Amino acid sequence: MGSGQVTSSVPSGPSEFQGKHVTVAGLGISGLPAAKALHARGAIVTAVNDGDDARAREQAAELEALGITVRLGDGATLPEGTELIVTAPGWQPDKPLFRAAGQAGVPVWGDVELAWRLRGPDAAPWLAVTGTNGKTTTVRMLAAILKAAGLRTAAVGNIGVSLLDAVLGDEQYDVLAVELSSYQLHWAPSLRAHSGAVLNLAPDHLDWHGSMDAYAADKGRVYEGNKVACVYNVADPRTEHLVREADVEEGCRAVGFTLQAPAVSQLGVVDGILVDRAFVANRQKNAQELAEVSDVDPPAPHNIANALAAAALARSFGVPAQAVRDGLRAFKPDAHRIAHVADVEGVAYVDDSKATNTHAAEASLAAYEPIVWIAGGLAKGAEFDELVANSAKRLRGVVLIGADRALIREALARHAPEVPVVDLDRTDTGAMLQAVTEAKRLARPGDTVLLAPACASMDMFTNYNQRGDAFAAAVRELGA
Repeated sequence: MGSGQVTSSVPSGPSEFQGKHVTVAGLGISGLPAAKALHARGAIVTAVNDGDDARAREQAAELEALGITVRLGDGATLPEGTELIVTAPGWQPDKPLFRAAGQAGVPVWGDVELAWRLRGPDAAPWLAVTGTNGKTTTVRMLAAILKAAGLRTAAVGNIGVSLLDAVLGDEQYDVLAVELSSYQLHWAPSLRAHSGAVLNLAPDHLDWHGSMDAYAADKGRVYEGNKVACVYNVADPRTEHLVREADVEEGCRAVGFTLQAPAVSQLGVVDGILVDRAFVANRQKNAQELAEVSDVDPPAPHNIANALAAAALARSFGVPAQAVRDGLRAFKPDAHRIAHVADVEGVAYVDDSKATNTHAAEASLAAYEPIVWIAGGLAKGAEFDELVANSAKRLRGVVLIGADRALIREALARHAPEVPVVDLDRTDTGAMLQAVTEAKRLARPGDTVLLAPACASMDMFTNYNQRGDAFAAAVRELGA
């Protein structure tokens, strides 16, 4: 197994960035450490930012104290002399700044690309995870498994921990569990992970990428240059197609995960046991027991799939089977991810506020039956016919909230006309309590009231966390 020592925060020798004019596009979680790292390496840094709010001004003052030039309220103009742009991942490729860079022949990197290039020669390898849904859970499961194996590791990347901080800090790691968004992968042309996984693909962020094909292609970058394993979802053939398209190192294998009995070079489930037929001797005849389904918290189908993907990446790094079991047992899911809130009068109340798109909501709905479904919010251009058609037989009733609830109501009328629907035309702070109260009225003992909105939350709430907290508070008030 690899043993990595990261570079120090300040370089000791000549730097490729010395005297180079670099523009950092966007402040925030990624921009601030990028600007500081480049400045420490002798680059002449200009930071630009679309916004000019209080937080941006505070960050600007921090950079200006170091001698870094900051331009707030102007993220469109290419600063004179720019030789490289390092962008925040969320900045869309069609922004005027990038068009100007393209015309001037200036390369654009993301913070992930910068972190990859600043790694030391003996740096920790990356086990990388992407996909439309399940990334954070899978990466945290992976980190728990690696830790159970005695490895020095951290869950980093799109999970909220800057890769630059991980790569340039003083902490020494054996391996990193890395969550990567499609945005980050788009701006990371030279990334080469030890092994990578695409968990699933469903329409998301298409306004940013321009098309489903472009979105999938950016997700598929996680496989480029993989050394040991490209992990794909057997139930989602598009992920296997991305493996076939990838240019990997000689000897790298395609490894599938499935909720069924696994074929050769797959991980799967047999009689309630997670088993490995990929990283074992004589794969044709042998399988290795890894853990029980009951070791996965919660044991919903899509979460078992997450666990299998995490196990595959860990096994690609040589982790023993017992560490997979111990890591999964130690793992505790984040809030608002199919979290059981309470049982009230024989009805279970489950918070999956994190299900902010149709793919996530469908996975959540597949875990329960019968369901009173609380849904709605900002649709972000999503369509709901497939979701409703696939889930109709599970629905006892539906309570709709949020700005784009009519889109779900219309899909219900087409595909589940017999299911009772309550349409709440309110966005005030009491709306969630009314939604939960209406759901209680529709539910019967043995049912699950499930908040799986299939939509973003910003029409009514600050974020999905606040939405989930409001649901949990309403359930507690109901129980009281």
